[in-house]
Amino acid sequence: MEEPTLWDDPDKAAGIVKELGSLKAVRDSFNKLQSDYDDIGVLIEMANEENDASLVPEIGDAIKNLETELDKIRIQTLLSDEYDKNNAILKLNAGAGGTESCDWASMLYRMYMRWAEKKGFKVEVLDYLDGEEAGIKSVTVQINGENAYGYLKSEHGVHRLVRISPFNAAGKRQTSFVSCDVMPEIEEDLDVEINDDDLRIDTYRSSGAGGQHINKTSSAIRITHLPTGIVVQCQNERSQFQNKDKAMQMLKAKLFMLKKQSNAEKLSDIRGDVKEIGWGNQIRSYVLQPYTMVKDHRTGAETGNVDAVLDGDIDLFISAYLKWNSLNK
Repeated sequence: MEEPTLWDDPDKAAGIVKELGSLKAVRDSFNKLQSDYDDIGVLIEMANEENDASLVPEIGDAIKNLETELDKIRIQTLLSDEYDKNNAILKLNAGAGGTESCDWASMLYRMYMRWAEKKGFKVEVLDYLDGEEAGIKSVTVQINGENAYGYLKSEHGVHRLVRISPFNAAGKRQTSFVSCDVMPEIEEDLDVEINDDDLRIDTYRSSGAGGQHINKTSSAIRITHLPTGIVVQCQNERSQFQNKDKAMQMLKAKLFMLKKQSNAEKLSDIRGDVKEIGWGNQIRSYVLQPYTMVKDHRTGAETGNVDAVLDGDIDLFISAYLKWNSLNK
């Protein structure tokens, strides 16, 4: 950064400044951890010298906090894949089940928004389609923040809800499914060849919150890549051209990620929308009735505090996935 020519290339300079900030944050986290560890040692020494049992609870709390911070740093060391540091593009699709599944999609959407808010990440809605009676049929959001993709790649798959449906007059238990597709936002120009004949491009009128303009013009874009069946949509920008550019960027990123996979199993992991949104494919179950539990079927991580999870406290599952994934690479 001391080079006098640094700002001759503003984009490159901005990247270096961002990288420096990231490295400083890692260093500062480690230094604080070391300082807290030393402070605990001093407290223990004081308690022993003065035979002061009243310090024991304070020491216990300090050790617990140290373990929590240590685990956060340990998790960050697992975010080492090529695009883990990138922003994330997350898409939710309601499965079969009509209004019930659409309502479940809206619950998951709120969960991820609350999680992003707690992390200090910014959210940009790229596409939004309301359910016919309630909830959300599909929604695509971009979550901007360091390591957003690294964290959220754990959420890729089918999420299952079991509860007594508020839409069922008989008060019966009902199971609903929603698929969650996650991919990194890749800003650089990717070397991906796309034949125009392989694309079907549709325009449609935008829906959802967006003011008068977004609801009066057919500026939303849907691009279908015919050979793979991949569909990307964008209605966030004001013009049709901007929406098309963003949708093409998403399509290129998705095709690039597919290209990087070396076998069919990994390919199907990225193309979450290809799997059936139903029984046997769920990565996580959220049970509200007859008992309360959220369980991840890949890692075995579980908690009985369903309300906290649906309010955005999903770090337990993210951490468990990253540890599990590092052992299964």
